Amino acid sequence: MSETAAASGSGQQVRKDAGSERSRRPVFVMGCHRSGTNLLYDTLLSAGGFAVYRGYLPIYKILMPRFGDPGNPRNLRRIVDTFIRSKGFTCTDLDAVHLSSKLMAECRTGGDFIRIVMDEVARQQSVRRWAVYDPDSVLHIPRIKADLPDALFVHIIRDGRDIALSLMKMGEFRPFPWSRKARGLLETAIYWDWMVQTGRRHGQKIPADYIEIRYEDLVGEPRRTLATLGQFLDHDLDYERIQNTKLGRLRESNSSFRNEATQTRENPVNRWKERLSGQEIVDLEALVGSSLEESGYALTTSKEKRHVSLRNRWLAAAYPRFLAAKLWLKLHTPVGRFANVSSLELSQPASDTAMDKD
Repeated sequence: MSETAAASGSGQQVRKDAGSERSRRPVFVMGCHRSGTNLLYDTLLSAGGFAVYRGYLPIYKILMPRFGDPGNPRNLRRIVDTFIRSKGFTCTDLDAVHLSSKLMAECRTGGDFIRIVMDEVARQQSVRRWAVYDPDSVLHIPRIKADLPDALFVHIIRDGRDIALSLMKMGEFRPFPWSRKARGLLETAIYWDWMVQTGRRHGQKIPADYIEIRYEDLVGEPRRTLATLGQFLDHDLDYERIQNTKLGRLRESNSSFRNEATQTRENPVNRWKERLSGQEIVDLEALVGSSLEESGYALTTSKEKRHVSLRNRWLAAAYPRFLAAKLWLKLHTPVGRFANVSSLELSQPASDTAMDKD
């Protein structure tokens, strides 16, 4: 049985009160990278009643910064043409001509773009509801909420010490454009802190439509956590059904440690206790300890030991400001024109000159 059939074929079983307004509202799954967003999203899809979509819709992160406001027909044409050539479109299993025509006729905002695409996917699969996954949605909650007032947001948070370890191991990021080395442990911890606090700050303004879920609770106490989340979403997140369906990451881990021993892979919580040195833990907790405690994670070092060096104090002050400024410039100035489209996995290259033609 296909993933789509396994998850969405039970749309009739979703809830006895499936006619309620909240049970049809769209869901955005988000969180700092490596926090378990994939796991949480696949858990929702495995519960049934959601359209199964395993693609990428970075309208706010890439397409709008690169091509401009979709309210302008010329910009919208370039957005649609680019998306139709992306792997994200291929994952929809929709007809390109039909979707392009619908987007050009009805899309005026980033929210319209997501809604039109996902409504079509849900309609094709005969389900009433959809959810989308993008870690970076934590940075765009106000814009998403303005465009889609009925949106619900699920923010998954994971221990920042494990996030720092995982992101550093991946070695894919540099703290600043001029940095020669990949982002180090402390930079990744500050990045986690910035992502979590940004999402939390936005979420506090819409408390009825925003919830935080801890990764450790999802893997350690899944029934209780899913019961809480199911109540928030007004959706039946039946644990047994989820375990029987097991879509995506519930079958295969995407851990940055997946090439290591089985025992290591199967214990994704508190890896930092075994892998970080005593001094690394002290430095990390000195920088992001308040966010760790605010998120329910106990610190292991005393307050007296958590001394912040001058260099680390500068890093803690400068790096979040740099990240916020970089995001603002991308969203509000022509700098966004240089947004990298490589993550869209386009089927064929197209020059900006060609796409700029009327």
